[in-house]
Amino acid sequence: MKKVLITGIDGFTGVYLESLLIREGYDVYGLVYPKSRNKAHLVCDIANKQDITRALEAVSPDYIIHLAGISFVPHSDVKQVYDINFFGTLNILDSLVELGQRPAKIVLASSANVYGNPPVDVIDESVCPAPVNHYANSKLAMEFMARTYFDRLNILITRPFNYTGRGQGRQFLIPKIVSHFKERKEAIELGNLDVVRDFSDVRFVAGVYGKLMECDSSCEIVNVCSGAGISLLQIIRRLSEMTGHGIKTVKNPEYVRKNEVKTLIGSNSRLLSLIGGQKMYSLEETLRWMLEA
Repeated sequence: MKKVLITGIDGFTGVYLESLLIREGYDVYGLVYPKSRNKAHLVCDIANKQDITRALEAVSPDYIIHLAGISFVPHSDVKQVYDINFFGTLNILDSLVELGQRPAKIVLASSANVYGNPPVDVIDESVCPAPVNHYANSKLAMEFMARTYFDRLNILITRPFNYTGRGQGRQFLIPKIVSHFKERKEAIELGNLDVVRDFSDVRFVAGVYGKLMECDSSCEIVNVCSGAGISLLQIIRRLSEMTGHGIKTVKNPEYVRKNEVKTLIGSNSRLLSLIGGQKMYSLEETLRWMLEA
């Protein structure tokens, strides 16, 4: 059995990816912090290089999918954002080289936030990144650093656009909105309602990572997205139609981010050329799945 190491395996995406890869016959291990309830999950602080080295020596993986990171854009501890997103990844790549391990594929999760506010309607991988917040900066810095290892390691960098599903924290927009409809709240406080995002289903994203892990391509960057955009206001209207519940939207200035990315819609042409297709879910399917949880 081929061994796969997933960092952040107990996170939102990692849970779905672990389940998928086990079903497909892989021997799956994970890195978690600060504690583990699963013997295949190793406690490891990726900001600590010694922890990473010990974990890699213990597993000696055939594949690595690196999901661990700070994924909440307005995270309050800026230093931690860089410590985890940049230096954590550096520790993994450095340790692999020092140990002489060369997995068949290392999939690194960056973010579509690196694009910022580009002057195009649909973003492909040729668009020049222009990050507008520390989260995006930490991911772009990670990408440039990882490129310096392309000659030594088989790395594929992904730029996932927004995605959601059951189990995502309520600090994220879609779970927050869905929970308000499930609880039939009278009102919801949000930031800008006219922002447009490209939303995918976490089950789609997990399937994409599994296929990218086995594809022939490396040393490149690929968007992970649906290729379609929708505004938050449209999502609220659809949830209202699905539940028969009306809700009042209140704009809270505290939720309006400085340098807000207005529109973020991706092209998935390169992705589909690499994986040959993957089951996609309509937004209605994803929202109903979350409502029924």
